[in-house]
Amino acid sequence: MTDAPILTIQEALDLLLAGNQRFVSGSSEHPNQDAARRTEVAPAQRPFAVLFGCSDSRLAAEIIFDRGLGDLFVVRTAGHVMGPEVLGSIEYGAGLLETPLVVVLGHDSCGAVAAARTALQDGTTPAGYVRDVVERVTPSVLAAHAAGHYDADAVLEEHVRHTVDLLLDRSRVLSERVASGRTAVIGLCYRLTDGSARLVAARGIDVPASSAS
Repeated sequence: MTDAPILTIQEALDLLLAGNQRFVSGSSEHPNQDAARRTEVAPAQRPFAVLFGCSDSRLAAEIIFDRGLGDLFVVRTAGHVMGPEVLGSIEYGAGLLETPLVVVLGHDSCGAVAAARTALQDGTTPAGYVRDVVERVTPSVLAAHAAGHYDADAVLEEHVRHTVDLLLDRSRVLSERVASGRTAVIGLCYRLTDGSARLVAARGIDVPASSAS
C-alpha cells in the first residue's frame, strides 16, 4: 500500500466532479499521467474511487474525469450489469484498497438500455450472451415504466439508481462500509454531447435534494 492519504468521502467526490468540470470546459490538466507518477504507483495503489461504469467506448473514465494513473479503480461491463466477478472487483476496491467512494456511471444513448426497452416493446432480444445483458437491464426499465417514466433519460436514471441499490443489497462489504461512514455509493449519468456527469443517486453522503434522489 502507498503512503498516500485516504481522502474523505466528500474530498473524493469533489476531486472527481472537479475533474469532470475541467473536461467539460476543455481545460483538462491530465494529472498523474507522467513518468514520475508511473514510478510512484508501481509498488502499490491507493485509488480514491471505484468507478463501475458501462463499457461504452465513449465513456473512458480517466479522460472524462481528468484523472491519471492510480486514481480510479475501474470496473466496466455493458450496461453496467453485475455478476459475482463484478461484485468481487468492487469489493476489492472498496474493502481492500479502502476507497471512500464507489461510483455507478451510466450514460445516455446506452445500447443495453435501448435493447431492453425494445425487448419489452416488441419481444425482440439479441442472441448469445448479449441477451443476458439485456435481461439484467430489464428490471430497471420495468421499474421506470411502473413509475410512469418512459423517455430514455428517465429510464437511464432509474437504471443507475437501481444499480446503486443493487450493489448495496448484494454486497455486505459495501453496505457495512456505507453504514459505518467509510464509503459512499453514488450514481452519475453522463451526457455524451457535452461530457457532463450529473448526480442522480447518493447513499452514504448528504447532497442537495435537487442533485440526487
